[in-house]
Amino acid sequence: MIGVSLESVKYRFRQPVATAYGTLTEREVLRLELRRDGQTVGVGEAAPLVPYDGVTLDAVRDALSPALAGLPDDRAQWPDIELPQAAAALDMAWLDVRARRAGTPVAALRVAAPAESVPVNATIPDADRAGAARASRAAVNAGFRCVKLKVGIGDDAGRIAAVRAAVGRDVAIRIDANGAWRVAEAVAALSTLAPAGIELCEEPVHGAEALAEVREQLDGAVPIAMDETARNPGAVDSGACDFVCLKVAACGGITGLWAAADAAKGAGSRVYVASTYDGPVGIAAGLQAAGALGDLPFCGLATLALFADVEDPFPVREGRIAVPAGPGLGV
Repeated sequence: MIGVSLESVKYRFRQPVATAYGTLTEREVLRLELRRDGQTVGVGEAAPLVPYDGVTLDAVRDALSPALAGLPDDRAQWPDIELPQAAAALDMAWLDVRARRAGTPVAALRVAAPAESVPVNATIPDADRAGAARASRAAVNAGFRCVKLKVGIGDDAGRIAAVRAAVGRDVAIRIDANGAWRVAEAVAALSTLAPAGIELCEEPVHGAEALAEVREQLDGAVPIAMDETARNPGAVDSGACDFVCLKVAACGGITGLWAAADAAKGAGSRVYVASTYDGPVGIAAGLQAAGALGDLPFCGLATLALFADVEDPFPVREGRIAVPAGPGLGV
């Protein structure tokens, strides 16, 4: 039998992160360990975020409770966990076990030659013009070629104009509305923001049909990405958006993310990988997932630096993070 343990880990943001679904000041995740003969053989992470996905830590604990008594060595005999954020922790841990046994990184379980690194955007938490411009300029000076701002939170046009002036025309600006608008509001807002040069907007509205309508009305002025809507059945392969943003927790693990990526690509959408302010294990899983997917646009995996009390084991160099090359997840 394989022993299973769960530990709550809490992180504090260096500064509040304002989003359309509320302001975040701290983040709590569950770290899962698989142990055999007193040794850790695999790790995973459950990272629900109530204002984002409506899933509580207690719900994850309950979903994982059948596994806490121990798991058989045969993966096929493990309990079926339906809650994606809980299933993700077990999936990460199992792939960590497999890859450690094989002496390869998890990404190499899918492709023979994973990417050595993935491009990442800088997340700009500042909600005011001067702060956002200052943080964006610092990110570019540090080597980032894409900055991401939340929108639907106030002075979007002024803040984006200030950022564009600060970073120049060669740096990509990605924006994320977290479904703050209705279709007409989204079209009006994005039409106003388009002259600033927007790489893409994540989740301007919720729902595949609404996203497709926004995309059609904008006619390429601002490319549209699906984020929260990707959790809905049939959404990722709907072809509703130019891009699909995939997250390990929402996909039920790395295995689920790879399947979703295949479905989205088959429908004509490009994909990229992001986190929901995950901890180090979740970021490692995101890097391994992205490393197996080939050439991606900027991924949202450079978020550990937003925390005040965690050492970032995956530093950004020239706008990229290396995919851990050691056995397993690389944590």
